[in-house]
Amino acid sequence: MQATTVQATAPLPSEPPAIASFDSEAPTSQLAAESSAVELLRSFNDADVKFDLRDLMETLRDRRHEGWVLAAYPDPKTGHPLIGAGFTLDLPAREHPQPDPLNPHPFLEPSSADLWRAAGLDPDRLQSILDQYSDRFSVWKKKRFRRKIRTLTPQITDEEATLLLRISAIQAIYNARAYCRNFDQMSASQQMALSQLVYQMGVNLAQFDEFLSLINAGAPEHVAEASVESTPSGDREYWRSVQHSLMQSQWAKLYRARAIAVIAMLDPAYADDPATAEQLVGATLRPAVAHRHRNRHGSLNQVSSNSGNSRAGGRRKKSHTRAKRSA
Repeated sequence: MQATTVQATAPLPSEPPAIASFDSEAPTSQLAAESSAVELLRSFNDADVKFDLRDLMETLRDRRHEGWVLAAYPDPKTGHPLIGAGFTLDLPAREHPQPDPLNPHPFLEPSSADLWRAAGLDPDRLQSILDQYSDRFSVWKKKRFRRKIRTLTPQITDEEATLLLRISAIQAIYNARAYCRNFDQMSASQQMALSQLVYQMGVNLAQFDEFLSLINAGAPEHVAEASVESTPSGDREYWRSVQHSLMQSQWAKLYRARAIAVIAMLDPAYADDPATAEQLVGATLRPAVAHRHRNRHGSLNQVSSNSGNSRAGGRRKKSHTRAKRSA
């Protein structure tokens, strides 16, 4: 699945993106921050979440379309280099303050170089890939470069792309806690749904004010002291309102098939009957309105709408989340 995160950079239609060099000397404070981010990501324990991390990775990976490319290629909007399952290769570390005084969990927004190192890959190889990408972009420009995606010689292995996907998924889980006060009290499928949203939208999820307000509305002031029963994770009406807030978003309208799969997972009853949960969302989240026009013979032709497939294509994989078995 292509990372659908809208980068905080302007589109670059013809000029190659400014590629940062990662081999220059950095201030001691910056290096310390980078080391801290790398260690935090590496310290992730599978037991930290209720769902199986492999399920999330399999959902985010999509080999059928432009979704698993082993050489750097340009983002269709920004022109910045992507690789693997949409891993952005040149993002700088970013400040992401925690605006919620009731959520003690900070956001983690390390640079691409930090994530690369956290995945256990050689930093020198990253710079080499970025240099080659810049040279190609200068010659091909974005449109021609994208036409050549399927002919590019691999620059990383399948296993390395999987490592990058894993570390990006872990970052998404880490930031999901920063977005939601009661993340730890959510069900396995709800945790996975929120992690997918963070992976796809990144910092742009902060713009979903109504969704974030609702998802935190029933959370206790001290999450760590709350029991599962004291949170709204089992309240159907509460979660219907949370789902509805996402259904009204432009994201849900542009990527309907993907949105149905993710929004359905917020249903407390999802684990019991995923198909019904998805049908309920699909019945409400209607396709884009089809336009009708008259042809020269006077009959009405219906124009089929595009559901905004991105990497997911016209088909959608089931996101059946397996809750972990307690030991």
